[in-house]
Amino acid sequence: MALSSLTHRERVDDFLAQKRIAVCGLSRSKDSGAGAIYLKLRDHGYQVFPVHPSAEALHGDDCYPTLSAIPGGVDAVFIMNSPDVTEQVADEALSLGIRRVWMHNNTMMPSSVSNAAATRCRDAGINVIDVGCPMMFLEPDFFHSCMRWMIRARGKMK
Repeated sequence: MALSSLTHRERVDDFLAQKRIAVCGLSRSKDSGAGAIYLKLRDHGYQVFPVHPSAEALHGDDCYPTLSAIPGGVDAVFIMNSPDVTEQVADEALSLGIRRVWMHNNTMMPSSVSNAAATRCRDAGINVIDVGCPMMFLEPDFFHSCMRWMIRARGKMK
């Protein structure tokens, strides 16, 4: 099946079927959004790899400055950075052959989506998700369930 014919949920299911996921955009603050997503993925049994250009460890795990520094590589990358950083990460993912990229985007905070990077990923046949976040799908709490409902109601998740 062509990626262009997949529904949003099928794209999400494909991303979440991967076991080795890099998470970009973590900060040293334990309360960061990317940190919460990292911990949620880890708590759900994913092998997650924090990516931060200058941290040695985050959330008790070794940190990597780039995707290419992760031993054995990853199957997917979640990005919660500014769009300019998202472009750099997406380009590195493309160069490494990573086939799944999720750019954080919801209605309550600034988006990580770079439209140019999303287009480059789609043109390369990459499963790129540019709406929502994993917290809306991994045993979502009330807030994330409501966010998922709002985004669907606005027609952004089909």
